[in-house]
Amino acid sequence: MLIEVKVPLLSESVEEATLISWNKRPGEHVERNENLIDIETDKVVLELPALASGILIEVIKDDGATVIGGEIIAIIDTGATIATEVTPDIIPVVQEDMKKKDAGFAKINVISNIKDSERRNQESALITQTKTKSSLVSTVTSMKDSVTNRPEKRIAMSRLRLRIAERLVQSQSTTATLTTFNEVNMQTIIELRARYKDRFEKEYGVKLGFTSFFVRAVVVALQKFPIINASVEGQDIVHHDYYDIGIAVGSKRGLVVPIIRDADRLSQANVEKLIIDFSSRAQEGKLTIEELTGGTFSITNGGVFGSVLSVPIINPPQSAILGIHATKERPVAENGQVVIRPINYLALSYDHRIIDGREAVLFLVAVKEALENPISPFPEI
Repeated sequence: MLIEVKVPLLSESVEEATLISWNKRPGEHVERNENLIDIETDKVVLELPALASGILIEVIKDDGATVIGGEIIAIIDTGATIATEVTPDIIPVVQEDMKKKDAGFAKINVISNIKDSERRNQESALITQTKTKSSLVSTVTSMKDSVTNRPEKRIAMSRLRLRIAERLVQSQSTTATLTTFNEVNMQTIIELRARYKDRFEKEYGVKLGFTSFFVRAVVVALQKFPIINASVEGQDIVHHDYYDIGIAVGSKRGLVVPIIRDADRLSQANVEKLIIDFSSRAQEGKLTIEELTGGTFSITNGGVFGSVLSVPIINPPQSAILGIHATKERPVAENGQVVIRPINYLALSYDHRIIDGREAVLFLVAVKEALENPISPFPEI
């Protein structure tokens, strides 16, 4: 029986996909549920498993082809078997021993004897006259070759990278982006994490990180300043009465932003579990389209790569994004004294079309206060 291999139906926001590389070739046996090919959309990489065991008898769409949902890309014959190819006997060939001097590597010696000394003098004079000119030409040619013959490699951008580029340009051209900064003293959070991390891991089976504190602080601030959680659609401002927080995650394929749904309803332990799960599956390309769709506000942490300060770019149609950075010990003034504290610089980029500077600054101050006066990771404390 012939089985059609089809591209899975894509989400409404994804029109096309790209075939990355076939894992099987025509004539090879495939097992049911074996991954035939990876299919890349502008958000995720999907695995396409075989629906039945058999022989892959035809590949209709080759590596790199652009496809749409439901399109037939290969055929599997469940009743076929691998044909046995008969190989003719190898006829031995007796070759004669040959010495190295008879192996085709003959040395040709050219001996030129010039007896006429006058001719040698003429040639020497000619070489002397053209020496400078030849040297100059050689130098120019060498410089030209060093510029034009440098090694290069041209690689087509992946569909995800193209989508990232498109959205970044869209963000820059369609939003009135401004950025405001503040600094937060991370001392209390560091002490709180050190005090409860062992108990937290034992009780919830996950390590207590720093990102969950930022998620909780953002939710508190969004509840105080809901315009930061809104978005623009045409000439309308859409207010969201829920808090879907996007967490930017770097992967081998590029930056992806999976969404923590209803973050205000989740415990800190559940937030940590989601962050770890997202990070792990992002590296494997296993995030689903649904997990990467939507979001009302985003957080990006350049600090994990060592960034001290940066200006994050808004992820449309969202209206704001918080950038957090590496925590560094810095001299600060407290009660008239200079002390050393672990400081993290915060950056809030926002769409000035609907968010005024006052709301943006006060929102960031609210995030700072929530971080400097954090809630215990255990509800009873």
